Amino acid sequence: MIADAAIARVAAREAERFRADNPRAFAHQAAATGWFQSVPFHWMKDWPSPVPIVAASAKDATLTSIDGRTYDDFCLGDTASLFGHSPPALAAALAKQAFEGLSYMLPTDRGAALSAKLSAMFGFPHWQVTTTASEANRAVIRWCRGISGRPKILTFNGAYHGAVDDAFVDLKDGAPVMRASLIGQVHDLRGTTTVIEFNDAGALAAALRGGDIACVLAEPVMTNVGMVQDAPGFLETLRSLCNETGTLLVFDETHSISSGYGGHARTHGPMADLMVVGKSIGGGVPCAVYGFSAAVAERMAALNRRRPPGHSGIGTTLSANALAITAMDVMLGEVITPTAYDAMLRGAARLVTGLEREIAAASLDWHVTQVGARVEFLTCPVPPRSGGEAKAAMHPALEAAIHIFLANRGILLAPFHNMMLVSPVTGDDQIDRLVGGFADCIKALKE
Repeated sequence: MIADAAIARVAAREAERFRADNPRAFAHQAAATGWFQSVPFHWMKDWPSPVPIVAASAKDATLTSIDGRTYDDFCLGDTASLFGHSPPALAAALAKQAFEGLSYMLPTDRGAALSAKLSAMFGFPHWQVTTTASEANRAVIRWCRGISGRPKILTFNGAYHGAVDDAFVDLKDGAPVMRASLIGQVHDLRGTTTVIEFNDAGALAAALRGGDIACVLAEPVMTNVGMVQDAPGFLETLRSLCNETGTLLVFDETHSISSGYGGHARTHGPMADLMVVGKSIGGGVPCAVYGFSAAVAERMAALNRRRPPGHSGIGTTLSANALAITAMDVMLGEVITPTAYDAMLRGAARLVTGLEREIAAASLDWHVTQVGARVEFLTCPVPPRSGGEAKAAMHPALEAAIHIFLANRGILLAPFHNMMLVSPVTGDDQIDRLVGGFADCIKALKE
């Protein structure tokens, strides 16, 4: 058990060290007054450091700040650069595309090649391209409601699917509530969104057998409320219940693509009816895709034939722009490979072993969770089985203190519940430095 006083002491000491080591970051913050709260997007203020680290460049799994500090980067753009910063093949292709046009609102030869690569990797025959995973999730929800004629979707408590209004319903004391942090929401979503706990097969069956749910939108393992693994047999039950009730199953694999080549469902099963993937497949270029089965495609085409002409509410002018197509084509063709996953999973196993060793040596009742190349330590004794349990187990002050301690020693974790990503270009030396820094942090917290 780590005392609150120790957490406060370490956090205060590390904040002062950060101030001394990052003068240009503070100067940048003071000068960037044109941005709201001095950052170009508000969540950049969510890092535990007094001000955000200001990036100057990044290559492979190393980031350099404007203060000249280098970081072993285990955040990797919160998955956007999961396969490393600026892979050479991607950088070269983007530079070439920049001289050939960035957005045509027309298909390209490269796009045909990309569609085949998507099908080969993920196992779905049909695809569409959007600019973000949020946009892809919104599109999929519209399609599912449209082809099923049903009004509701089902999500899991604590889930996050980007900036999708429909997913911002939580459970509080077992009752659905609007997520309190949501800004400017005026429509009550509870009439069209059903929310239950992950791994609750009984609640799932009861909800789906009502016959009014168009789709279940889920991560096959939860990754945005800490990491919550599926209980044995739960995903198979989910798939079976969707089949029984005519409910479409959608897997948002934007994060769980870390599980293995082709994503979590392709690696471990079962397959969904539709899937969404964003962030990493473009190597950091804004883009996402959604794929779907032949049966779903037939229903989508039938819906298109029935509806009048006009905007569908799906897509933007920049959807499937040439730069995004080029980025994804190169990433899937040359960077996101089975060999890359072999390196990522081996490195993640090394990281898990090291973290578990240090937790045991310190006699802490913490545990480590792994979703392929995605690793997280949770400061609680029992792995949570639901979003509600995961939220209750979080210790934000302790997590923030660990984060800034490691950042001051050149190790960058994701700012949200101290998640770590291992890329194919992450070195064993970087993993070992993270484990060593983690051990030093525990020692400081126990002094």
